[in-house]
Amino acid sequence: MPLPTNPLLAELGGYPLAAFQDLARGLRADAGSGRPLYDFSIGDPVEQTPPFIRAALVAGLDPVSQYPTAAGLPELRAAIAGWVARRFGVAVDPDREVLPTAGSKEAVFHLPLALVDPSGPRRAVVWGDPGYPVYERGQRFAGGTSDPVALTAADGWRLELGDLAPDRLAKACLVWTNYPHNPTGATVDLDYHRRTLATARDHELVLASDECYADIYPDDAPAPPSLLQACDGNLRGVVVALSLSKRSGMTGYRCGALVGDAELIAAQRLLRPNVGTASPEVLQRAAIAAWSDDEHAAQRRAVFNAKRAVLLEFFADAGIHVSGSAATFYLWFAAPGGDDAAYAEALLKTRIIASPGRAFGPAGRDWLRLALVPSVDGCAEAVAVWRDAIAVGALPGH
Repeated sequence: MPLPTNPLLAELGGYPLAAFQDLARGLRADAGSGRPLYDFSIGDPVEQTPPFIRAALVAGLDPVSQYPTAAGLPELRAAIAGWVARRFGVAVDPDREVLPTAGSKEAVFHLPLALVDPSGPRRAVVWGDPGYPVYERGQRFAGGTSDPVALTAADGWRLELGDLAPDRLAKACLVWTNYPHNPTGATVDLDYHRRTLATARDHELVLASDECYADIYPDDAPAPPSLLQACDGNLRGVVVALSLSKRSGMTGYRCGALVGDAELIAAQRLLRPNVGTASPEVLQRAAIAAWSDDEHAAQRRAVFNAKRAVLLEFFADAGIHVSGSAATFYLWFAAPGGDDAAYAEALLKTRIIASPGRAFGPAGRDWLRLALVPSVDGCAEAVAVWRDAIAVGALPGH
């Protein structure tokens, strides 16, 4: 007799980007090739976590290990609220409107578990395609349905909620927006957040904004705004996901936060002890240090921008079309030859790993994403390899 299995596992398949992690490990293990590997696939930069954060981790290690609470340390909630005030000029109540999470991915996945009525009429999540696969997967595992909105270059990769039919919105309970956007790097202005919020409230939708890349943007660009700023002090129906992974080089620490409507935060606090995802207190101590300091984030931003400059100069010289790419450490480019999977496969032969756009949804076909993961020197080396491959005809230039 076969073992019981949730049919969603077979329907959704493996997590799309996990395959690239396995691929990179396999190529690294091929030491006999004598050729370096340039991995631009998974957003896991190589720069070290700042020393003061590591020191806070070590100093926070208690001789006695005890269970953390779902609400998190009061000092951490205060540090998150302090960053929100400095970064966005928005005051939030650290006790009622802030919840530390074990990274943003699990927060995104678990959010619908406290929102979705699996037998109710409003079960859909609206999200932008291409986009972060977890928006859909969390909703589906919670018993909901998925309603992706195809985004286009012509529309600036913006999910315009007000353009959707009212009967479509009537079936939804949750909307995810994500700006600066993964995978395209597109940005929006504060007016976008205001009109999206107005539409969400008109249709009684929970509006969730994934702002994990809010601190990664070009030197000559304005800092991306937050949905929190559009609320003018009224956070009803709003929740924002934040992360230290890219901002502070803490991908392996799994430290994030939810900030927003006190009722939504209370529901998550009620849910989370059942799941057991509270971040260990030693990691929370490191997160307090990270949220309390902005200088290291600016230094990391400068490194990402140096990498960005190397790749953008190459794309311009090669005639490769770039779209979005206004923030984050992702670059989104049209597949030379028109087939994202074929171009990604051709790049692999040069030991350059890029993510085909279709990994982020059907609307991502014919595009590719580069995550600025290698060092600045590594990016320059990859560009030299890429140029040579184009010169000898191993890769189309545009």
